[in-house]
Amino acid sequence: MKIIALIRSELKRLTATSLARLALVALMTVPLLYGGMYLWANQNPYAKLDHIPAAIVNTDTGAKDAQGHTVNYGDRVTKQLVDGKDFDWHVVSAAQASKGITDETYNFVFTIPSGFSEDLTSASTNDPSAAKIDLTTNDTTSYLSSTIADQAGKTIRATVTQEVSKQAASTLLVGLSTVRDDLGTAAMGSQQLVDGSTKLASGLDTAKAGATSLLSGASQVSTGASTLNTGLQTLKSQTSALPSQTRALADGADQLRSQTTALPGQTKALATGLDTLRSGTATLPADAQRLSTGANDLATGTGAYAAAVHKAAVAAAATQATLPQDAAARLTAAGFTPAQITLFLGGSPTLTALDGQTGKLVAGSAQVAAGAATLNSSAPTLAAGISQAAGGADQLAAKTPALTSGIAQVAAGNDLLAAKTPALASGIAQAAAGSAALSSGAAQTASGASTLASGVSQLDSGARQLVTGSTKLTTGLKDGVTKIPATTSATRDKQAAAIADPVTITDSSVASAGSYGAGLAPFFISLAAWIGMYALFLIIKPISKRALTAVRAPGRITMAGWLTPAALGLVQMLALFAIVKFVLGFDVVHPGPMIALMVLASITFAAIIMTLNVWLGSVGQFLGLVLMLIQLVTAGGTFPWQTLPGPLAALHFALPMSYAVDGLRQLMYGGSLGAAWQDAGILALWLLGALLLSFVAAARMTRRRTLRDLRPSLIG
Repeated sequence: MKIIALIRSELKRLTATSLARLALVALMTVPLLYGGMYLWANQNPYAKLDHIPAAIVNTDTGAKDAQGHTVNYGDRVTKQLVDGKDFDWHVVSAAQASKGITDETYNFVFTIPSGFSEDLTSASTNDPSAAKIDLTTNDTTSYLSSTIADQAGKTIRATVTQEVSKQAASTLLVGLSTVRDDLGTAAMGSQQLVDGSTKLASGLDTAKAGATSLLSGASQVSTGASTLNTGLQTLKSQTSALPSQTRALADGADQLRSQTTALPGQTKALATGLDTLRSGTATLPADAQRLSTGANDLATGTGAYAAAVHKAAVAAAATQATLPQDAAARLTAAGFTPAQITLFLGGSPTLTALDGQTGKLVAGSAQVAAGAATLNSSAPTLAAGISQAAGGADQLAAKTPALTSGIAQVAAGNDLLAAKTPALASGIAQAAAGSAALSSGAAQTASGASTLASGVSQLDSGARQLVTGSTKLTTGLKDGVTKIPATTSATRDKQAAAIADPVTITDSSVASAGSYGAGLAPFFISLAAWIGMYALFLIIKPISKRALTAVRAPGRITMAGWLTPAALGLVQMLALFAIVKFVLGFDVVHPGPMIALMVLASITFAAIIMTLNVWLGSVGQFLGLVLMLIQLVTAGGTFPWQTLPGPLAALHFALPMSYAVDGLRQLMYGGSLGAAWQDAGILALWLLGALLLSFVAAARMTRRRTLRDLRPSLIG
C-alpha cells in the first residue's frame, strides 16, 4: 500500500460521518481560535490606556523659587497629565479618590501633597528634601494595575524631573554667566594683585635692607643709651647735693654782698689813711735814723744800768745780812706801810731779781738797737711801700664800687642759680630716669628691630610667594573665564532644556515588532502549532496497526502516519498566517520564509507528538500536554529567557518550541536570516529524530505485538 493511499484512507476515516467531520473542523480551528483570538485581544493594549480610569488629587499649595517667583508644580503636573491623555484622568478630591479606588471606579490614584512645590524648590536651600507623590493602586481591577501605575509614576517623575531640572539648570547657567563675569573682574583684580605684590616685593627688598640698617642703628642706639644712662645716673648722684650747695653759695654771696656794702667807704677811708700814713711816714727814714742812734744809746745806758744794779744787789745782800731780827716790827712801829716794809726788807731779793732782769734788758736793748738799725735801713723802703700802698688804696677805692656792684650781681646770680638748681636737679633726675627708660626702650627697640628684620625677611619671602601665587591665580582665573562660555538669555534657555533632557533616544532597531500583539505573535503561533497537533492526535491514529500487519512496511507507514497530521498542520498554519497578516494586520518582513518556518514547526511538533503516542500511547499523549506546558514557560515568549531560573533556562535550549519562537521572530521582525536558518536546522533535527524513533517503533511492531498493542488501555 502506498503512502498516499494510507493518507487518503486516514482522511476518509476522519470524515466518514458528520460528527467526525465536525470534530475534525473543530480541532482544526483550535489553533486558529487560540492564536488568532489571543493575538487579537492583545493586538495593541497600550493604544487603549487612555480608557483606563485614573484619579489625580492635587493639594499642592505652591512655593517661592530661587528667584522669588511663585510656582506650583502640582498644577503643572496635573495639567500635563490631563493634557497628555495617556490615561482617563480625573481630577478629584481626596475623599472622592479614596472612595473611587475602593469601589474600583479608578484603577489607581496619584496624590500630590501640599508641600510638593516646597520640596522641589528646597534643593536650592540649606535643608533640601525630596518631593513625593503618593500612588494608591487596587489590583482587584487588574493584576497589571500596579505595573501600569508604576510606569505612569515613572513618566510623571521624568516629567517633573525635566521641569525642575530645566529650572535648576537655568538658574545654574545664569549663575555661571554671573560667575564668568565675576571671574573676569576677579582676573583683572588678581592682575592688579600681581602688580601690587610685585611692587610689594620690591618695596620689601628695600624694607629688608632698611630693617638691617635699623637693626644696626638700634644696636648702636641701645649701646649709646646704656652709656648715657650710666652717665646720667652718675650726674644724678653727683648733683643730688647741688641744690643745697648752690643755696649755700647764694647765702655766702648774699653775706659777701652785705659785708661789702661798706667796702667803697672803707677803701676810701683806707686810701685816706694810707695817704695820711704816707704823709706821716715821709720823715720815717730820718726818724728811723734817730731811733737807731737812740737805740744804740739805750743799749749803752742799759749796760751801765745793769752794772750798777748788780753792784747794788751785791751791796744790798750784804746789808740784809746785818739787819736785826725785829727790823720789820721796828719799821711798822716807825710808821712804814707793809709794802714799804716789804720793799725795804726785801731789797736784797728785788735787787737780785732786778739784777737778773737787767741782763735781759741789756739783751733787749741790744735787740732794739739791732731792730732800730734794721728799721733804719728798711725805712726808706717802707716809706716807698707805704707810698705805693697809698697809691694802690686810691686805685682800690676807685675800683671798689665796681667790685661791690659785681659782687651784688654775683649774689643775684647765685640767688637765681639757687632758685633754678632744684629744678635742674629734678630735671637731671628725670633725665636719669628717662635715660634708664631710654636704655630699656633702646634695648627693646634693638630686639624689636631684630624681630622686624626677621619678619621683613619672612614677609619678603611671603611677598615673593604672593607674586607667584597671584600670578597662578590670574592665569587660573583667565583660563576659567575662557572655559566658561559666554552665553545669552536665549542660549541659556536652550542649554537648560538640553541639560534637563540631555538624552534623546532615536529608534533605530535591527528588528522591530511594532506592537505588543506583534511581539507576542511568534510565541502564540508556535504554541498554536503545538496545540493544533496535540488536538489532531486526539482523533488521528499515529500509526495504522492494520497496515503494519498487512503491509509490513514500517517506513511507509510511519511517513503516512506523520504526513496526515502534517498536511492538516499545513492548512492550519496557512490559515493562521492569513489571520496574523491580513486580519490582525501585523507586519511580516519575510512572509514566505515565515510560512515555511511555521509549517516546519507544525510538522515537527506533529512528528514529536506522534512519536510520544507511538511509544507511550495515552501516556505519550498526556506527556505531550506536559511538554507543552513546560515549553510554555521555557520558550521565552513573554519575558527574555535569561530571566528564567537555572534549570528552566537549560530546558530553553533543549526543547524545540524555543527555536520555533526565535526563528519566527527573526523572519517576522526582519532579524538575522542566518539565525532563522539555524533555528530551522534544529527543528529539522527534531523532526528527523522524532520520525526515526517512530520508524523504530513501527519496525518493532511489525515483528511482534504486545498485549497493549492488541488491547490498549485507557492510559495506554
